[in-house]
Amino acid sequence: MQTLIALLRAVNVGGTGKLPMAELRTMAEAAGLADVRTYIQSGNLVCRSSEAPETVKSSLEAHLAAHAGKPVDVFVRTAEELSQIIDANPFADADPKRLGMLFLDVPAEPAMVADLKGQKDERVVCGVREIYIHYPSGMGTSKLQLPHAPVATMRNLNTVRRLAEMAAGDA
Repeated sequence: MQTLIALLRAVNVGGTGKLPMAELRTMAEAAGLADVRTYIQSGNLVCRSSEAPETVKSSLEAHLAAHAGKPVDVFVRTAEELSQIIDANPFADADPKRLGMLFLDVPAEPAMVADLKGQKDERVVCGVREIYIHYPSGMGTSKLQLPHAPVATMRNLNTVRRLAEMAAGDA
C-alpha cells in the first residue's frame, strides 16, 4: 500500500462546497481507502491505498459527485511526489503563507502562465504538475489570473508541508 494525498477543489472555501471532514473521511473509507485522515477544513486528505493514484482520484470523485450532486475535482499525489514538490520550490526565500502551489492534473506548461492578467508583484513558475505562485503582497489582495491554466486547486506551502509530514508518518 502507498500513502496518497488527495486535494479537493472548492471545498469549504468562500461559503461554497460545504463538506464536513467527517463526511469526507466516511466517503474515502467507502471508496476503499485506509488510514484516512483529514487536515483543516478545506478538503485535504491523507490515506493509504493499493490502487493507483488515478483510480483513487476517480473513485473519490464518483463518491463526492454522488454526495454533492455535482462534480468535485480531486488532485492526488503520492507522498514522494509531494516531497519532491516541496524540494523543487523555486521561492525558498518566500513566506510560506504567501506561496501558493496550484495543483494540476496535467503537466504544467509555459503556455499556462503566459498572458497573466492582473499581475502586480506576483512571481509565477511552472513545476511538473503544479504551478508555484509567490504573492509578496499576500494572496487575499491579489488580482492575478492565469487564463490559460486548466482546472486546479491551490494550497499554501504551510499546508503542503503539513500534509507531507502527515504522509511521512505513514512511511
